Amino acid sequence: MTCFGGHRRDVEAYAKSLKDFDDFLPKFMENLLDDDILIITADHGCDPTYKLHTDHTREYVPVLIYGKTLKKDVNLGIRNTLSDIAQTIADVFKLQKMKNGASFKSSII
Repeated sequence: MTCFGGHRRDVEAYAKSLKDFDDFLPKFMENLLDDDILIITADHGCDPTYKLHTDHTREYVPVLIYGKTLKKDVNLGIRNTLSDIAQTIADVFKLQKMKNGASFKSSII
C-alpha cells in the first residue's frame, strides 16, 4: 500500500490512497490483539486542492485511536501539539515522561 497525492496536489492519487487505506484497515483491525492500541495520524496537514504552493497547508492533523478494550466514542478534542501522541505512548508503556506533550491515556484507557 502506498500513500501519494497530497504534496503533489494530485487529488485523484490522494483519493485513491485514502481508498486503499480504507480497504486495508478492517483486515488489519481484525488481527489486533486485545491489548493492542492502533493510532492513526499524520505528520502534517496537506490539502491536495491548494494551488499556491506544494508546502504544508494549515489543516489540523487527525488522530484516530482504536483498541478492542479502549473506551468507546471518546472525543480527544483539538490537541495543543503532536507531542501529546508521543507522551501518551510513553505513558502507556510506562516510560520516562517526555519534555513536551500531555498524555491522554486516562481518556482512552
